[in-house]
Amino acid sequence: MVHNFFYSYLKRLSLKIPLENIFVFGNEAVCVCSVNNLKFVLFFLQNFTYSQFKVLSHISGVDYPEKKNRFEVVYDLLSLRFNVRLRIKVFVNEVTGIPSSVPFFNASNWYEREIWDLFGVFFYNHPDLRRILTDYGFSGFPLRKDFPLSGFVEVRYDVLQKRIVCDPIELTQDFRVFDFSNTWRSLK
Repeated sequence: MVHNFFYSYLKRLSLKIPLENIFVFGNEAVCVCSVNNLKFVLFFLQNFTYSQFKVLSHISGVDYPEKKNRFEVVYDLLSLRFNVRLRIKVFVNEVTGIPSSVPFFNASNWYEREIWDLFGVFFYNHPDLRRILTDYGFSGFPLRKDFPLSGFVEVRYDVLQKRIVCDPIELTQDFRVFDFSNTWRSLK
């Protein structure tokens, strides 16, 4: 359970650093931050005497295609000194980039590369932003909810040519477009 004094501390802290929203979800405190203020918030939380969030345990991405800012990037921070966890959330769209957190946390290097590779969220000023899980020639971002389930190409081994070949998948457009609307009608 998040201690009440830590929650009140975060509320007072939001007067000094630009946090948009602070709430408790389950066992962790969650702060929503804008993209423009992310670098300042991460620097402040890492170096301020009464926060000391020195460990970045994880960065993850979530896709909500129905929202204006469809991508949510979540930073999980840990303060070993005060034994507290904090989650920072940032919302962006396909065009907006996020400042890299590598200057503050070295552990964020591969996490940011993974989010770039699978979601297409761009991290500017990243020292080595390139694909990490998919091939370099891969087109698209496979964890986006609008990515087709079948993909765009079929990779197979051709026995006659004795090599791996990539054939485009030819499906009608009906199978490629995913409709996000609810197909169930309410029964009255």
